Amino acid sequence: MASAADLALANRLADAAGAAIRPLFRGAWSQEQKADRSYVTEADRAAEAAMRAILEAERAADGIIGEEYGTRNEGAGRQWVLDPIDGTTSFIAGRPIFGTLIALMQDGWPVLGVIDQPIARERWVGRIGEGTTFNGKPVHAAPCKDLTDAVLGTTTPHQFSGTDVDAFMGVAKAVAERKIIYGGDCYNYGLVASGHVDLVVEANLKLHDFAALVPVVEGAGGVMADWQGNPLDAQSDGRVIALGDAARLEDVLEAMG
Repeated sequence: MASAADLALANRLADAAGAAIRPLFRGAWSQEQKADRSYVTEADRAAEAAMRAILEAERAADGIIGEEYGTRNEGAGRQWVLDPIDGTTSFIAGRPIFGTLIALMQDGWPVLGVIDQPIARERWVGRIGEGTTFNGKPVHAAPCKDLTDAVLGTTTPHQFSGTDVDAFMGVAKAVAERKIIYGGDCYNYGLVASGHVDLVVEANLKLHDFAALVPVVEGAGGVMADWQGNPLDAQSDGRVIALGDAARLEDVLEAMG
């Protein structure tokens, strides 16, 4: 489980990342394309470096899994999973709907998560066994009586390929067509926790993309699962469903075919 000290540390990590990101937003900075064709900017690296410096000084025995600087203490039971800017394309485009993701995993399971939007200064924090907060106040996911009433979000339809396309389109056809939103990355999951978005379906996510989201969504009363309906852990394949109303999970799985 995550302690109050872990929670305080996670908030400090988010503060440090935000302080590194804000001066560079809509400013002049360097960027490059990585081997997987995704982009990385000076802000990504500065934010992760700031967080890692704190962890290395204060939690030397814990592991770190970072998007930009890799893994430290790989065999540790406690692992901090860092994505300094989830939604780098939005950052590059000057759209403040990206976020810093911070997760604490215990033996491969997410137990604490932070979604921080440093420009709007919006922060969702979830801890297993505790309720999710948004800027320090409790939030709750919304009930959804039927998928036809659901607001569905996904970052981009281009992340789906092969049979994943058919599965996503099955869900898209089950909801009202004017209630599908694109873009948002981790921000959509915060909106699920706050009751504004009902459902997010995505594929090809890496651990640093989804680990922090699980405690946030589930602490607000929602559920996160893979495309077979199983809980998410370090071994999950990157196909994820986030639902504000867990009662609709079977409906989503049926729509996926």
